[in-house]
Amino acid sequence: MDNKQKNFVSAVIYVHNDENTIGEFLTMVRHVLEENFLHSEIICVNDGSMDGSMAEIKKCSTEAKTAGISILNMSFYHGLELSMNAGVDLSIGDFVFEFDSAASDFPPEEIMKVYFHSLEGYDIVSASPEGKQELSSRFFYYIFNKFSHATYTMGTERFRILSRRAINRISAMNKAIPYRKAVYANSGFDQDTLYYHPIGGKKEKRTSEERTYRSRLAIDALLLFTDVGYDLAMAFTGIMMVFTVFTSIYALVMYLTSTTATGWATTILFLSFAFFCLFGILTIIMKYLQIILNLVFRRKRYTFESIEKLTK
Repeated sequence: MDNKQKNFVSAVIYVHNDENTIGEFLTMVRHVLEENFLHSEIICVNDGSMDGSMAEIKKCSTEAKTAGISILNMSFYHGLELSMNAGVDLSIGDFVFEFDSAASDFPPEEIMKVYFHSLEGYDIVSASPEGKQELSSRFFYYIFNKFSHATYTMGTERFRILSRRAINRISAMNKAIPYRKAVYANSGFDQDTLYYHPIGGKKEKRTSEERTYRSRLAIDALLLFTDVGYDLAMAFTGIMMVFTVFTSIYALVMYLTSTTATGWATTILFLSFAFFCLFGILTIIMKYLQIILNLVFRRKRYTFESIEKLTK
């Protein structure tokens, strides 16, 4: 008992149709927290699960000794980001673990490695698997890191820990965080990543609803937190400018040599100028849309139905 950590820790677990994995995963997290901390809580965020996930959580909660276990039921399917925002807002720990999935490929001791590393002066510490990432993930993070201004290089993460002061600052920055990892990377706090060798485990199975959500989230994150949209618009404008110049020169030469039909050169000149103006305006609109999106996403957008306290 004397060797246990005195800090109060919270663990927020995202749950969406994880009937086959949540029981084993929750038991693993609970064991680690109860063996190493005097005070801990686990918040399972139920994001519209339609299977037996909640029954598995309630079954596992009967074995809890010192860890408090709660279920936060979202009103409807919100997706990972808003659901985790709700869970973190409900947490009260000095440190908060974020588990974005109930499918684990890391050893249990990795949880405490991340915690002790955070005590060395890091407010945000992530755990990432070694080895190759999925093609879609590699492409997304390559584009994100290339066009963002964050000093912290992002990649695939399984879970992370945040200090309370980091959570407080981030909450003050954004009431609703559209993509937490990007906000964390730009928070200004010291952060680090620990890499581990993946072990055999149950793979995460995503529904079509989740895949669609993650695809839209990737596009929104690129527009909100990088300059990729603006840079693409500028590139298209540059191409159209070059095309307009060459077309104008060609039309002028044809007009002076009188080798075209009457009115053709004038029409081409007008269309070239019109396209030049159009793409210039679209570039400006794109930049303003980025600003508007940032302002809109500052609003709080999640709703939850109930909170079930399974243990004290």
